[in-house]
Amino acid sequence: MSRLLGAVVILVAVAGTAGAQSLADVARKEEARRKDVKKPSRVITNKDLKASDNVAPPAPAEGQAPAPADNTDKTDDGQPKAEASDEQVWRQKMADARTALERSQMHLDALQNRIDGLWAQFTAHDNYVERERIEADRKKALAEYDRVKAEIEDQKKAIADLEEQARRANVPPGWLR
Repeated sequence: MSRLLGAVVILVAVAGTAGAQSLADVARKEEARRKDVKKPSRVITNKDLKASDNVAPPAPAEGQAPAPADNTDKTDDGQPKAEASDEQVWRQKMADARTALERSQMHLDALQNRIDGLWAQFTAHDNYVERERIEADRKKALAEYDRVKAEIEDQKKAIADLEEQARRANVPPGWLR
């Protein structure tokens, strides 16, 4: 038995080192590869990029009315203008929709934790009055959970509708990512 165990240990030790490459070997290969590269790649910095005049205005704070929309986004025949900011508009719409969905999902997770905690409190208390109060809080949390769950379904449908609207407007799919 001990011979078999010794043979297995030796076999594992030899097999582990046979295919491994030392750090020195890797460093030598990388040094040789770098010597073969004739011209280093170009690094692009902010100074190399042009400044854009199409900067979107900041979003209004919560509770404030949004700025009035321009009606200049249509041509004379009623078709929408193709502007450079179209991509920004579509990206912003999708980002806003996804952010709202993520926020609701986080709220749903927090509500689930609250419901679980209230259930643990309910089962831990022997006092009837305290249990009634905890059960009332739990029912409120469950109602809020159902409301947020329905809100998430509405938001998922809104995202799907936005994707369909973008598809019909021939928006490149990359703009919605």
